[in-house]
Amino acid sequence: MKKYECTVCGYIYDPAIGDPEHGIAPGTPFESLPDNWECPLCGVGKEDFQVKE
Repeated sequence: MKKYECTVCGYIYDPAIGDPEHGIAPGTPFESLPDNWECPLCGVGKEDFQVKE
């Protein structure tokens, strides 16, 4: 699964880890995150993330 990087603060969403502090289980692909999910560090939406190369 691809990792995604926040273009604002650099946070990396890693599907293998998920975002357990915000109810996102490990193994959740970025595409399956809820539409209202926000970056846990800076609060921007999914539209401000890009695939981490």
